[in-house]
Amino acid sequence: MEKSQTISGAISGARQLLDVMLPPTCPGCRAIVGPPGGLCPECWEKVTFISDPDISGSGCSICGHPFEFSGEFSGPSTTDDGPIKDMAICGPCARETPPFGRARAAFVYDDASRKMVLAFKHADQTEWAGFFATMLMRAGQELIDDCDLIIPVPLSRKKLFSRRYNQSAEIARKLSKRSGKPFAYDLLSRIPVHGAKKASQGNLSRRARFENVRGVFKVPVKNASQLQGRSVLLVDDVLTTGATVRAASRALIKAGVKNVDVLTLALVSGPK
Repeated sequence: MEKSQTISGAISGARQLLDVMLPPTCPGCRAIVGPPGGLCPECWEKVTFISDPDISGSGCSICGHPFEFSGEFSGPSTTDDGPIKDMAICGPCARETPPFGRARAAFVYDDASRKMVLAFKHADQTEWAGFFATMLMRAGQELIDDCDLIIPVPLSRKKLFSRRYNQSAEIARKLSKRSGKPFAYDLLSRIPVHGAKKASQGNLSRRARFENVRGVFKVPVKNASQLQGRSVLLVDDVLTTGATVRAASRALIKAGVKNVDVLTLALVSGPK
């Protein structure tokens, strides 16, 4: 017991020393905050958090887009047996059902959230992964509870080499640790592409985005047995048109996954 208390005390002391030397900062404005891994009060007020559409009724039950941003509302979803209780979907999902079951996001990708997402994604601010994992648990606890496995959207080799880390994997790893759900980094991979598909998704139109990721994800044959009949939670950083998570979901389902849900940090507002 004494040894355990000594180790615990040493770890606590080391953390306090680290906080003095490198005080935790707010992901939104870099201001020093008290507990590590949190927003300052000012940034918290500016971020537009997204309510669970199944509880609030203010968004699509499939893609999670708030109706004020999706541009269309098709009304309650229906089956051959009649309306599905408490389920409403947006126009785009009604016209073309996504390959994933549900998609949820923590907050809207706007001026208030863009800086912290880009800093985490491109500026080595990986210490914020824990905070972002907490936000994902707030936004998609039901999806986490229902999954068997957490998988991040993989980066291309070129992007992984230049960034040195996969931002989605960093969040997914923390999410796995906090939820107790298994994390699998390499069951889904990205196929090296050439020519027209070299472009970054951020520079493309909606139609070009879908074409750019068509067929670029795969599950290696040696990994397929680990996915058979399982429910997968696919984690990404930003959901724009949904082209990337749709392509990744199709690859997982083709490999035998029973169901794919999607959890992202931010959601780009506007018509899909």
